[in-house]
Amino acid sequence: MRGSGILLHISSLPSPYGIGTLGREAYNFVDFLKAAGQSYWQILPVGPTSYGDSPYQSYSTHAGNPYFIDLDLLAEEGLLKKADYKNIDWGEDAERVDYGLLYENRFDVLKKAFDNFKKGGMEGFSEFLDENENWISNYGLFMSIKDYHKGKSWIEWEEPLKRRDPHSLWEFSCEHRDEIDFWMFLQFMFFKQWKALKEYANDMGIKIIGDIPIYVSVDSAPVWVYPDLFDLDEKLLPVTVAGCPPDAFSPTGQLWGNPIYNWERHRQTGYNWWIDRIKAARELYDVIRIDHFRGFDSYYSVPYGNKTAENGKWNPGPGLELFSAVEKSIGKTEIIAEDLGFLTDSVKKMLKDSGFPGMKVMEFAFAPGENSDYLPHNYIKNCVAYAGTHDNDTILGWMRTSGKREIDFCRDYLHIGAKDNFVTEVLRGLFRSAADTVIVQLQDWLELGSEARMNTPSVPFGNWTWRVAKKNISPKLAKKIESMTVLYSR
Repeated sequence: MRGSGILLHISSLPSPYGIGTLGREAYNFVDFLKAAGQSYWQILPVGPTSYGDSPYQSYSTHAGNPYFIDLDLLAEEGLLKKADYKNIDWGEDAERVDYGLLYENRFDVLKKAFDNFKKGGMEGFSEFLDENENWISNYGLFMSIKDYHKGKSWIEWEEPLKRRDPHSLWEFSCEHRDEIDFWMFLQFMFFKQWKALKEYANDMGIKIIGDIPIYVSVDSAPVWVYPDLFDLDEKLLPVTVAGCPPDAFSPTGQLWGNPIYNWERHRQTGYNWWIDRIKAARELYDVIRIDHFRGFDSYYSVPYGNKTAENGKWNPGPGLELFSAVEKSIGKTEIIAEDLGFLTDSVKKMLKDSGFPGMKVMEFAFAPGENSDYLPHNYIKNCVAYAGTHDNDTILGWMRTSGKREIDFCRDYLHIGAKDNFVTEVLRGLFRSAADTVIVQLQDWLELGSEARMNTPSVPFGNWTWRVAKKNISPKLAKKIESMTVLYSR
């Protein structure tokens, strides 16, 4: 069935408090999607972000980002007063996230909410902890110890805590019970607000596409709790880390720095960690996009400590064995496979055998003289098509920065005349393709340039900050989107 949706991360929503949240503006955006005739809302990973602010580098595979907890909703519950957060400096630019200010100011406000929550009897809290015991207590302990060490990575903690000595963990838990409860309270509130928003979206006919990275951050609760599942040495340092080899876009490759999985250990445990991870994601989202799907067929590993990704090597991954184990345990799951980049025959076979839809990105299509798989006439039905993703420039930015031959090819292919609206015609070419699903960044519907780009890969700072102005999510724009959606039966 043909459908379409919009890509906009929670952080990019309007809000007077520095970052998009799960509050009123999120509900307003669902209403906008409904008015625009859309079927999907795609977001980026919602986990708590670490150094660099990337949603793809999180402290947890299960937890939600405390920054997304809506302060006005806490006030409606009586956990805050408006005066607790109205006059705080959340940043001067309403269209940019200032993560430094959030880090400095947000948790003080959330601690006031926690203090009031304790006074009110903590209704529902113990039930939440029981339902999430497989991860929540370890996460709360991890974040509390990390906070006690002023944010240092767990690799730098003293040996007993670093190696999870039971007596040392018990002693710390006894001395810091309130702090641990605070970090777990944040998850209680995040999931309470998230579930209400998701239920509203689903009632409006909107499915949420959520994103999970293939890898996890080395400084994260799962690596601390399950070191045997990762390629670590006797000092618990990574032996190898993830990345991408050199290519035309990056002459020294991309060094992501995430620890590599010990796939043999995962196999021995029946892939229980992955089963639990995908089960948790399925409860959060209606459809799961798995980033870097090709890494399950073969993955690129780089010796830890290298400054570039030039000296890595390819290794065999678990293949479909992992997904067969997941399906056997929890049943079929709607998954989108991020299969971008150079694909070997074995990756193509794995994707075909899985039945998962892959991705097509039109901005990759127009190398002169090539019949690229990303040209719309080569799309199959079972795929999800994008003009660009969060890692790409906006259509307008791409047009302005690409080579003349590439843009001339695009204009010729899509019959874009000199007086035509370039962005609209690119989107039209996308919508009339055979792809079952089309997803468009909101920035492209707004016809914004490179200043609205969400992420530039290999650039460590300044990403993930773009936010939409409230006035731009308008009925006029909804009508424009609905018109194209109806015209091409999406």
